[in-house]
Amino acid sequence: MGRRVLMLGWEFPPFISGGLGTACYGLTKALDRRNVDVTFVLPKHVQASYASHVNLVSPGGVPVHPSLPPPAAAVQPRLAGPASEVALPTEVLEELRTTLRRITTLGLPMEAPAPYSSSLPPAMVRLTLESAQVRRLLRLPEHMDPALRTALMGELAVAESVPESGGRGGPELHARSSDYGGDLIAESERYARFCVAAVRGMDFDVIHAHDWLTYPAGLAMARMTGKPLVVHVHSTEFDRSGEHVNQSLYNIERRGMHGAVRVITVSMLTRNLCVNRYGVNPDKVDVVYNGVDLDPRAAGLEPIRQSEKVVLYFGRITMQKGPEYFIAAAKRVLDVMDGVKFVVAGNGDQAQRMIEMAAGMGIGNKVLFTGFLRGKDIQKVFGLADLYVMPSVSEPFGIAPLEAMGHKVPVIISRTSGVSEILTNVLKCDFWDVDDMANKIVAVLRHPPLQRTLRDSGYFEVRGITWDGAAAKVEAVYERAAAAVKGR
Repeated sequence: MGRRVLMLGWEFPPFISGGLGTACYGLTKALDRRNVDVTFVLPKHVQASYASHVNLVSPGGVPVHPSLPPPAAAVQPRLAGPASEVALPTEVLEELRTTLRRITTLGLPMEAPAPYSSSLPPAMVRLTLESAQVRRLLRLPEHMDPALRTALMGELAVAESVPESGGRGGPELHARSSDYGGDLIAESERYARFCVAAVRGMDFDVIHAHDWLTYPAGLAMARMTGKPLVVHVHSTEFDRSGEHVNQSLYNIERRGMHGAVRVITVSMLTRNLCVNRYGVNPDKVDVVYNGVDLDPRAAGLEPIRQSEKVVLYFGRITMQKGPEYFIAAAKRVLDVMDGVKFVVAGNGDQAQRMIEMAAGMGIGNKVLFTGFLRGKDIQKVFGLADLYVMPSVSEPFGIAPLEAMGHKVPVIISRTSGVSEILTNVLKCDFWDVDDMANKIVAVLRHPPLQRTLRDSGYFEVRGITWDGAAAKVEAVYERAAAAVKGR
């Protein structure tokens, strides 16, 4: 019998590449292959498009895996509704049914916004802006794959149908990604109360909590059960806010790290933050790099033929990700090179500013903002790309470059990223050095031998960075955590 783990997370499975949801999804699949039984407790987000659950429940009901007994006699399982209500892709549902044999999910029906993305509809900015120049930025290239083009046009149609709001005479961007305010803290406390009630009577060996939103729940259940708590740090308040941290969130993170028996960080960069900024004992911190799931069929797709080169930015459009440096580098590239399009795929609180920045630089017709992408559209946008750039200011790890390499796309990454600690067959630059970034972009686009070397060597390298390897290290952390509690 393998170890039994109670895992706490805010998103599962993911709808976007990269991020916390992808990490939880990949790790739990790999733990499943190692015969580790995982019960995953998660909340329900208010937007169906962000719902990351296998089963959802209404108040008073907790879903359980058909092969397992209910967690408590007083709680009867009841689904909130059909799968279509949560917009889970068919392929994800099928994979969950067939491969996650040891993953049980408990869902809390709470109206919590997705913590790392905007609370708006997917198409990022409700662009009913009057400016023709800004509207021109949204025009999709004629050579784009018809299916992707249709999907993106559908997203934009949703955005333009939203009524205007705000007191400044125009649409207003209400983003939550950089403002972790009272709502999320209140929801994390509600989540903790739910977890304590839901897991009564369950039998497990270790508690594994992902990021600050689940730390209060993890601490409460560790006190209640005496089981060892492992906290998994994917990002810190210093990554999200720089030096202007939210003190309440910092306090939650610090309590979680100090209250845990072991701390897992996704990179040495994040480990050093935990030790130096949060005062965590370095002896109890384990670095476990994220992995990537490669689909050979997706990687073998023929690239879409097009006359222009495509440089891709893929991720949240927030201060942490450095989108302004990507736009600034794009301007420098376009000053010396024709036939290049820059695609910004994602949403976030800096989206409108980036659109205005591109327009102000006079490169509006060369920069495409796609909005939020999900499912197969992600594969298609990687299929369009000749180069992927991650200019992050502070990136604890960064899964998206691994996924780009898995799609045989050359990669340029910021040196201030955890993933730069383990990647060799990529180009690296300082996020602030836009001249160096632009020079590297031009070099890859102009020199096919360099592009082929990065593509082929990168694909070979990324095949060795797996969730199975990460799961083996996490399981070793569980053993150390259990031994530490037993030693007390």
